[in-house]
Amino acid sequence: AKFVLKQHPYLQYHATANIVCTPIEEINKSQNYFSVLCAGTSDLAVAEEAALTAEVMGIQVKRFYDVGVSGIHRLFNHIHEIRQGKVSVVIAGMEGALASVVGGLVNHPVYAVPTSVGYGANLDGVTTLLSMINSCAPGTSVLNIDNGFGGGYNAGMIVKMIENN
Repeated sequence: AKFVLKQHPYLQYHATANIVCTPIEEINKSQNYFSVLCAGTSDLAVAEEAALTAEVMGIQVKRFYDVGVSGIHRLFNHIHEIRQGKVSVVIAGMEGALASVVGGLVNHPVYAVPTSVGYGANLDGVTTLLSMINSCAPGTSVLNIDNGFGGGYNAGMIVKMIENN
């Protein structure tokens, strides 16, 4: 990042997501938004990758972090605002339960992004991936492990399509 920023000083580096991009403040934002949710603070890097990807596309993003099922009351504190969004990108490690829970609570598409974060039998995200793939929650699509970019880009495209119609 240091080399790129030295060559292009107008760019910004976002350490949490490990992304170099154009200054987001200078980009016009969409009328509609989508939500990025992450289960725990260990998932922040992938969640921020998703959020920043969409913001560079000009999409408004609302972040809901540390709202995992181990403290589900934190999710319920924000559920009305999450439901108002056009899409949700749900980032989770461990067993990935947050994606199924959100998929059952909203009536819009959910992109589930498993992370490689976890311990025990997490298997670098494979356990989470398989859990998310086996979700019975309607409207839930699963991306690859740690693919915050894919989640942010796909959700951003849906918001753009809504606004262009």
